[in-house]
Amino acid sequence: MTETAIHLDRVGKSFALDNGKQLTALSEIDLRIGKGEFVALLGPSGCGKSTVLRLAAALETPSAGRVTIDGKEPQALSRAHRLGVAFQDHALLPWLDIFANVALPFQVAGRKVDDARVKELIGLVGLAGFEKARPRQLSGGMRQRASIARALALQPDVLLLDEPFGALDAVTRRHMNLELQRIWSAQRITTLLVTHSVDEALFLADRVIVMSGRPGRIIRDISIPFERPRHPSVMRDKRFHELVDELTLALEPEGAAP
Repeated sequence: MTETAIHLDRVGKSFALDNGKQLTALSEIDLRIGKGEFVALLGPSGCGKSTVLRLAAALETPSAGRVTIDGKEPQALSRAHRLGVAFQDHALLPWLDIFANVALPFQVAGRKVDDARVKELIGLVGLAGFEKARPRQLSGGMRQRASIARALALQPDVLLLDEPFGALDAVTRRHMNLELQRIWSAQRITTLLVTHSVDEALFLADRVIVMSGRPGRIIRDISIPFERPRHPSVMRDKRFHELVDELTLALEPEGAAP
């Protein structure tokens, strides 16, 4: 393990329900992610995957334990605009063109827009020539590329991705996996990806973390053996299929028939 970038130290998270009861979403989450590492988080629906990401993004605070990024509270990095976040909903502003959407973090941070940086990122995500297009004029995959470019605008220390390709069709999603691998390889930013796709996790990540059903706990931590860069042909590798089977079984509810 390299120097730790993200650390969830015995983290728990509970939410108050309208009926006065408490819902325990996470319990005793202990997770370290190294600098420059790409980690994917898998788990059944409702297990708290997105809650883990929201804790790292300073959108939630833990009920127990502590979350740190580079030894600091996530809120400190959020205020310093050192976190890049992209969700399943691209959240591009429809009245702005793609250049202005990617440049938006500079304005939010009160900084002068770095036109060269914005142009560089638009090229990096394969959208050169679409700077003046509105989001509605782009495909779903192109909008997600713009969303990732925006998340990278201020050169964040950490990239947090919550099902960024979940709404895309299978063919576009696979293409976007290739694009994300290429973008990540150029930037090497510490990345945490929440996904429901076992194939996506195995193709993109250095490590795959599997969570149990609610309350979410870490039940598997698997290092991925495939060298980078990864060609789509790796998905036909025998070891890839063995890992797919292993992770799929780990995702089965407790007590389910083998």
